[in-house]
Order: sequence, then C-alpha cells, then structure tokens
Amino acid sequence: MKKFLSLLLVSLLTFSLAACGNTAESSEPQNSQSQTESAEERTAPKSSEETSTTEGNSDAGAEPSAEGAESNVLVVYYSATGNTEEAAGYIADLTGGTLFELEPADPYTDEDLNYNDDNSRVSQEYADESLRDVELVADTVENWDSYDTVFIGYPIWWGIAAWPVDGFVEANDFTGKTVIPFCTSASSGLGESGELLAEQAGTGDWQEGMRFRSSVSEEDVQTWLTELGL
Repeated sequence: MKKFLSLLLVSLLTFSLAACGNTAESSEPQNSQSQTESAEERTAPKSSEETSTTEGNSDAGAEPSAEGAESNVLVVYYSATGNTEEAAGYIADLTGGTLFELEPADPYTDEDLNYNDDNSRVSQEYADESLRDVELVADTVENWDSYDTVFIGYPIWWGIAAWPVDGFVEANDFTGKTVIPFCTSASSGLGESGELLAEQAGTGDWQEGMRFRSSVSEEDVQTWLTELGL
C-alpha cells in the first residue's frame, strides 16, 4: 500500500512539473514576437505613399512663395505733377516691379512748369533744345542687368517725352531688354515719343507704348498689362 501511494505521489509530481513547463514554453515566444513587431514598426521604412507625402511637404516648405519671388520688371518714370507717378505705381504694383524715379538735380517748380509763360523754364527749354540737357540725381539703376522688362514713363511736353527722361535713356545700355514706354497727358497722344526715345537709346527691343489720361485708374493699367500678357 505504501509503495502504491509513493508511486502515485511521484506520478502526480511529474505531471505537475510537465504542465508548468508547457505553460512557460507557450508564453515566451508570444512575448518575444510582440516585442519584435513593436521594434519593426519603429524601424520599418515608410511606404512609397508616406515617403511621397513627407518629402512633398518638405519641398513645399523649402520653395519660396510667388509673393516672395523677385520680379524682373523695372518701372522708370519722371513725373512733373504726379500723374505719371500714379500710373507708374499701378504698373509696379500689378507686375511686382521695382520703381525708379528720375529726379532732376535742379527740380522744376510750379512756375517752371507754366507752359503759358514764354519766360518759364520749361518754355525756354522747349524753345532752345540745347537747354534740355537736364542733370539727374541718378541716371543708373542698381542691379540693372537683372531686369528683362523696363517700363519708361513720362508726361508729354509739346508732343514729345518730357526731356528729363532723355538723360536716363542715353546713359543706359538696353541690349537684351524689352522696353515699354507709357505717358500721361490731358489731351495729347503718345505721338512719336517712344520712337524718338528708341532712337536715342540705340539698343533694346522697344515696344509700342501707351498713353493714359491724366486721371489714370488702376483698371486702365490692368487692362493694358493684360493685353501685353503681363
């Protein structure tokens, strides 16, 4: 009887140890697999779609916006009473261009611009062409070579471009540039002012210009620029 009980106890102990061993063996690979999958999720390469999205966002952030991009348009102008300045401002705003004002070293006063007075400065200059050599504060533009399109604006004086622009036209090389004249006047047209300036320049691709009324509007300028493809 004692021998039978001893054998029974030995059998029960062996069975218990085997059961514990099976439990441990079945749980360990499950935990190892879970840890391995977690590591792979952290280190696995992104799918092509994920990579494309990430790289696209990175590239978009690196590219300059259109608003920040530099324009290759220069708007040069001489304005006696402010009308040409207003037109030039509209052109610069709508094209993103750079403004450059031509300023006589000896500015014109209201009395100087009195066309009805034969003794006024502008009348004397009109009568004597040798007096039209008007010195400018500056007649060259910084980074001139970076501009491909140059607008040149002026009022019409006696059917031609106001002569303060002559010094600028003669002082610069317009080779490789598209040059577009524009003017403002109460009644006179553009006339041959653009062609005469092109002759003085001797270089550049001079286009047909535009005459704006004295009370020029932004809509007028926008319509013209659209026609030019700008």
